[in-house]
Amino acid sequence: MHINISIATQTLTLLDDDGELLAQFPVSTAANGVGCEKDSGCTPLGSHVIRAKIGAYAEPNTVFVGRRATGEIWSPELMAEHPNRDWILTRILWLSGKEVGKNRLGNVDTMQRYIYIHGTPDSTDMNVIGSHGCVRMRNDDIIRLFDLVSVNTTVQIED
Repeated sequence: MHINISIATQTLTLLDDDGELLAQFPVSTAANGVGCEKDSGCTPLGSHVIRAKIGAYAEPNTVFVGRRATGEIWSPELMAEHPNRDWILTRILWLSGKEVGKNRLGNVDTMQRYIYIHGTPDSTDMNVIGSHGCVRMRNDDIIRLFDLVSVNTTVQIED
């Protein structure tokens, strides 16, 4: 099983080992475009793996900060109280680059940049850029994906 993320179409496609389509989801990647440099706010390209799965069994819309549940459940009212928060909700698939010098180690390390596939408020537009570097998904979609994939699943991010 592997995941392909297309920046051009803002979609995440899950394929089985034979390349057969299992699922496809709308996503939102970085407003700053693509790039692998630390502090760029860009979505990194290339080959990655899911290094960690965080949030199994968390209630939908559970708020995460620093990969820890805060005890909050996202709501429009909570969003109004924290208008500048980058909402990481429901589940986290933490990515690690596989290509030394491109998205692994040094100033381009995807894992050290805390790049995730994660849930976001369902009011967030999908199929358009808008994140701070991560790959945002609807909460029902990230739950479904989370339950289908395992640690070490390959993730290819392409422009």
